[in-house]
Amino acid sequence: MAQDYDAPRSKDKDEDEESLQALSKSNRNSATDIDDDENAIAEDYELPGADLSNEDASVTVIPMQGDEFICAECFLVKHRSQLDHVNEDGQPVCKECAA
Repeated sequence: MAQDYDAPRSKDKDEDEESLQALSKSNRNSATDIDDDENAIAEDYELPGADLSNEDASVTVIPMQGDEFICAECFLVKHRSQLDHVNEDGQPVCKECAA
């Protein structure tokens, strides 16, 4: 059967109040769920200045290779295929910084 959505609706205040109460209850429940999730996420982050003296920060550092250079503009180690030019001071500049 076709539904006429433009037709005026009959208002039953009891049904409206019940649906509003149900909506407000569901909003309260979802708000507490969000707060719990935010607290759980926040526990995983370290704040700046935190004491990390007992943490092991083991990182393998690979020395610069013979086919790499340090860009004089961005100070990143780049492969020689990224070399654009050498500036007036004799320092290499990468393609990204030259653009």
